[in-house]
Amino acid sequence: MSSSLIWLFDLDNTLHDASSAVFGRINVSMTDYIVQHLAVTRPEAEELRVQYWRRYGATLLGLERHHGVRAAHFLAQTHELPGMEAHLHIPPADRAALNRLPGRKFVLTNAPAEYAKRVLTALDLASCFEGVISIEQMRVFGQLRPKPDARSLRHVLARFKLPAHCCVLVEDTLANLKTAHALGLRTVWMQHYLGARAKARVPGRAHGIQMEGRLHRRPAWVCARIRRLRALHAWTNHQPLP
Repeated sequence: MSSSLIWLFDLDNTLHDASSAVFGRINVSMTDYIVQHLAVTRPEAEELRVQYWRRYGATLLGLERHHGVRAAHFLAQTHELPGMEAHLHIPPADRAALNRLPGRKFVLTNAPAEYAKRVLTALDLASCFEGVISIEQMRVFGQLRPKPDARSLRHVLARFKLPAHCCVLVEDTLANLKTAHALGLRTVWMQHYLGARAKARVPGRAHGIQMEGRLHRRPAWVCARIRRLRALHAWTNHQPLP
């Protein structure tokens, strides 16, 4: 049965512990970029970064709309992160489980493509996935619309010819799961790294709003909760055919 499923995996805090490894560095890089290219003080840059993240769900959207910042330049500059690979890890059992998981597998991330490929290579997962669907591919009518925008998800499904009823989104971010469920996807909430994010005081992905909720509760739009990726095998055995 599971061989007919199409898996869409978020990247950061789903496949690896990004809160501890990279999120802090990315936030610093974004603030540095704003200071340099908008000629503002560091406190002003911090305020803009957080303000646009809260208003639009991504700092980049605010910079693009209000300051004419080019998305490609911003993403490349803020995700350079030299030496990042040394800090990236995945439990070996989860890596093995992903490789054994039947069905087509894609990464669906609000991060830029080059960064995503570096992370997958460092985690020894590059060969596990058929493709990476990154933020650069989330433009609808010229407007950048990262997760959890429903228009963007519809666009992605149509572009890659992925039937919604065959797809399973595995994510740490509830807002993204809610959108996916409304469009007919099955949803799995990955909770393993949420504690690390809270401990690091990271309110959400650098691209996207996190609806926190209580970790012991399963919202109606979540089909399953897991703490380890290897738990997906048991879950798929109880799923009806698409």
